[in-house]
Amino acid sequence: MHYSDKIYVAGHRGMVGSAIVRKLEAEGYNNIITLSSRELDLRNQLAVAEFFETEQPGYVFLAAAKVGGIVANNTWRADFLYDNLMIESNIIHHAYKSGVKKLLFLGSSCIYPKLAPQPLKEEYLLSGLLETTNEPYAIAKIAGIKLCEAYRDQHGCNFISAMPTNLYGYNDNYDLQSSHVLPALLRKFHEARENGDQEVTIWGTGAPLREFMHADDLADACLYLMKHYNDRSPINVGVGEDISIIQLAEMIKALVGFKGRIVLDATKPDGTPRKILDVRKLHSLGWRHKISLQEGLQQVYEEFVTMRNAERSEASSPFTIEHSPKSVA
Repeated sequence: MHYSDKIYVAGHRGMVGSAIVRKLEAEGYNNIITLSSRELDLRNQLAVAEFFETEQPGYVFLAAAKVGGIVANNTWRADFLYDNLMIESNIIHHAYKSGVKKLLFLGSSCIYPKLAPQPLKEEYLLSGLLETTNEPYAIAKIAGIKLCEAYRDQHGCNFISAMPTNLYGYNDNYDLQSSHVLPALLRKFHEARENGDQEVTIWGTGAPLREFMHADDLADACLYLMKHYNDRSPINVGVGEDISIIQLAEMIKALVGFKGRIVLDATKPDGTPRKILDVRKLHSLGWRHKISLQEGLQQVYEEFVTMRNAERSEASSPFTIEHSPKSVA
């Protein structure tokens, strides 16, 4: 991939897509295509076909998706399945039709069976039942992997798939109804401290183990894989270390400076008991993560505080500010 090659980053407004764009720009790539959902609805087959026919990108990072935490996944099950199937099907098919040289599809660690052995190896895919709460999203991501494999098998396309672990980072979603656990906890503890609350309630028993990776590390891995990985099988992208939800909550509590207590609501679902990726395949290629969880938490909390202060400043302004709706892509 040359610095002047035309590169399409699908989902550039999201946490992962924006991290990929920042990484590409920092490395000197200067021909990056980014379109918002207002300009291109990736669920619309005709619109996607016209885009690829007109733009003719050489490389595609497929980071566009409808994403969310356990509440969102379990509530909008049809939306998560339909939207993600349409997005990935349209992009992968028309990447093939327009002769894209290479495409990287980003899946998710939730593709693996709920009770698969840990750490999760790539070959565990489709070896057991999925976690119920995010089954529609997982099925859509599995379909994306299989699409990449099928277009490679039938048409010789160099389409690869990477399976990232749980992510956090700049430009994250802090909506408590749709966010993932880490940003949700950051917001909860921050608001509890500001409000002088005596306790913060978190879902489940606190026992589940999760692996967390900064989106900037994932972006670095994506560029590395685009340059160095050409295999048919998916590859895990993670840090190889996990932490319990209660340990994460304690870390965030200390970071934020909340002095109250943590209450566990065991009536709420835990999800998968443990989810950590086996990243030996990725390490064997020569790539490892750089940002520690403590360092990454500090970075995103500083961004969150800055964002909240900006929102308050806007709210107190006498001028009306129009906000763009969140893009599914």
